[in-house]
Amino acid sequence: MTGDFHHWRKSRHSEPNGECVEVGQATDGTIGVRDTQLHGAGPTLEFTRDEWRTFLHRIRAASH
Repeated sequence: MTGDFHHWRKSRHSEPNGECVEVGQATDGTIGVRDTQLHGAGPTLEFTRDEWRTFLHRIRAASH
């Protein structure tokens, strides 16, 4: 995987109190997730496209 993510965007489900995450994508398609409060200085979770799809599917299924 890579650490070269770009086009970071904050989740639309973020809380106004700063409890939020950002999602970015690398040129190889890897998806990165990081804590917005750390301004890029903290760790980044990395997912392949398939892992990301599975992750989102399971989150959405759990919320119903």
